[in-house]
Amino acid sequence: MISSRKQEKVNEAVLQLEKEEKGCSVKGVVCHVAKAEHRKNLIEQTLHHFGGIDILVSNAAANPVFGPILQTPEEGWDKIFDVNVKSAFLLAKDIIPLMEKKGSGSVIFISSLAAFRPQEYIGAYCVSKTALVGLTKVLAEECGHMGVRINCIAPGMIKTNFSEAFWKNDAVFKEFLKIVPLGRIGLSNDIGGAVSFLSSDQASYITGETLVISGGIHSRL
Repeated sequence: MISSRKQEKVNEAVLQLEKEEKGCSVKGVVCHVAKAEHRKNLIEQTLHHFGGIDILVSNAAANPVFGPILQTPEEGWDKIFDVNVKSAFLLAKDIIPLMEKKGSGSVIFISSLAAFRPQEYIGAYCVSKTALVGLTKVLAEECGHMGVRINCIAPGMIKTNFSEAFWKNDAVFKEFLKIVPLGRIGLSNDIGGAVSFLSSDQASYITGETLVISGGIHSRL
């Protein structure tokens, strides 16, 4: 089940998957994850079409604020945490019991390298992504006995619409590449491969972990 806030994005993703993965059963639904009725519909539609939920990938993010963190307005802070953290938790809260009944499942939160390396002018976003790392660890402890694994992925700079302000600016982009050991920006497939692995039986003994995918930019000592 594919979801996005915009119908055209849903349609685009469904058509692409149907074209690339012959015989793949794909459905799509509009979902603004910060809205309870949208989350409920997403889950209901998934259960209706597929009979259950084996994997949850929580990838929604918002960052409407740019500037020093102490200048972040309350409404901006609330929006960031409603979308980036609260909705991820509430989706997991509703879906994990369904996985528990089956005795298996995989939840993957998409955090960010910014969770480990705070970036100037997007402080609230960085804090929200750090919160997802903590949520991963707490849920992994609580859900292990259910057979449900909880992991997290922390991408570096990925070439998406969300980050286009960085990679479309030639001067900024060239400076950024100087700190990337692999010398390139990340692509969606770089993250998709990791999601596939963490969702698979090959990762059946991995839970509570955060996988950094940053082209070699250091995230820890």
